[in-house]
Parts: sequence; C-alpha cells; structure tokens
Amino acid sequence: MNKKDAEKYVKAGKILRKAREKARKIAVPGKKMLDIANEIEQYIEKLGKEEGVVSKPAFPVNLSVNEEAAHRTPASNDEMVFEKNQVLKVDLGAHVDGFVGDCAFTVNPDNSQAKLVETSELALENALSVIKPGTEIGKIGEEIEKTIRGRGFNPVQNLSGHGLAPYLTHTPPTIPNIPNKDSREIEDGMVFAIEPFATDGKGFVRESGISEIFSIEEPKAVRNIHARKILEFALKEYKTLPFAERWIIEKFKLSDFQHKLAMRDLLRANIFRAYPILKEEEGMFVSQTETSVLVQDGNVKILV
Repeated sequence: MNKKDAEKYVKAGKILRKAREKARKIAVPGKKMLDIANEIEQYIEKLGKEEGVVSKPAFPVNLSVNEEAAHRTPASNDEMVFEKNQVLKVDLGAHVDGFVGDCAFTVNPDNSQAKLVETSELALENALSVIKPGTEIGKIGEEIEKTIRGRGFNPVQNLSGHGLAPYLTHTPPTIPNIPNKDSREIEDGMVFAIEPFATDGKGFVRESGISEIFSIEEPKAVRNIHARKILEFALKEYKTLPFAERWIIEKFKLSDFQHKLAMRDLLRANIFRAYPILKEEEGMFVSQTETSVLVQDGNVKILV
C-alpha cells in the first residue's frame, strides 16, 4: 500500500471517530430512528468539509434493534422511535475517495442488557490485543469466542469481520468470531474491520424482513426509464458501495408506483442486490462492537 492510500484510510478513520462520538449523543431514547440516521450521515459529510476532503457515508447507518444484528436502516417514512429498554446497534462507515472506515457500538439506555453490551466491547478489546504482523487470522476468532463464552454468551458464528478496500466494504480476509483453521497471517498492507457480535441466543442469524439497503451487483441494460436513471445515478454516486433506498427516494421524488416498478425491475434483473435484516431468535438480544485496523510498516494502527 502506498503512502497516499494509507493516508486516506487514516483520514476516513479520523472522520469516523468524530462521527461515532456524535452518534453516541444523537442516539437517545425518544428520538426517531430516521432522524438518528439522517443526522449521523449528514455529520459525516460535514466533517469531510471541515477536514478539506470529500467524505461520505460508506454505507447507510445501520440501526438494528434487539434480536436484529445488522442491516436495518430506516425507510424514508419510518416512524420507529428508539426506546430506552432496547439494545441498539449503531453501525456507521465513512469513506474518503472510496477508502473506507467502518465501526459500530451498542446502546442500551436502561442498562437492562449492560453485561451483553460490555461483552462485545471486551471481545473487541481482547481481539485487538493479539493482533500483530504474523498473527494467524484464526487466532483472532479464538480470542473473540473465548471472551464471549467466558461471560456466559454466544458469539454470532455466521457473522464476521472483513477486509476493506477502495469502494468495497467487505473483502477478504474474513475475520472470524469463532476459531477456525485459517492459518493466513496478518501482514503489511492489510486493512480490515473486526466486529464481535455477542448474543444470549443460539449464535446464528437469518435473513428476515424488508430490505432498505442495496448495492449494484451487475450493471446492465434495463428498459424502464426510471430504473435506468436510478442505475446511472447509483453507479456515479455509490459505485460498489451500499446505499439506502431512502437516498434514492429523496433524489428522484418519483411517485410510489414509479419507484416500486423501477426497483422491482432492477432487482429482478439482478442489477441491484438487496440486504435483508439479519436476525437472531425473536426475544433474544445481540450486541456489536467494531473498529477498523491498518497494518503498515510492521505496526498495527487502529483507525477508529
């Protein structure tokens, strides 16, 4: 990795650290989820201007509640309000010229699930303590699982950390939340996110619910004029990064029928990929803590 690219990752991380602290103040009980997401996303862009760079959300702010582990972002007309007894995962990302930072934290205002929240935080802390050039990737998952199970919870086994690359939020290597046989070693030039998920459920999530997050899977010709314009805009604005349907609605202001028809055509043609909400068992809880790491010149730099 050259110095300029590394600097962009560092800049994205700096912006995201500030955005995370702002998000902690924004994500309060009684507030609409839509307002929380909009304010965080707008703040990421504002921070970029203050830093003299173009900074944008790397993906829609995820606000996943209770048994939901990931991929809930508010709809354009969402009236859901954050309640004090909920366990809210706030997952946010920022990019500078496509160079991505990714982080997450969990909020539980009434502390009814305080131990669970602390567990994912401790799992991340312990995972970071073992990371250095030469560490086997499987050892990271071993440390995460040991921490989570040692506190009486289960790691979510079918979710994991991931590599980061320009305009890509999920690339190899997979950073597991359980031990595996991956003997690849951490080495210079790697950029990746570590994100332990802890739960009082079984430790597996499934896809459920309506998708509000999409990305471009395969650009190709489409007949519907509105679908064509949406695709052109998404290619220019987001490239291979995920985006929210509410962003598209806000940009084009189509009738409900026109918008649904355009999105249907894009999905049926496999031009867009949908990201359904990922859920544990109903009535269970999930917490998440995440940061991004850059390995350069033999050093491990925590970006966020």
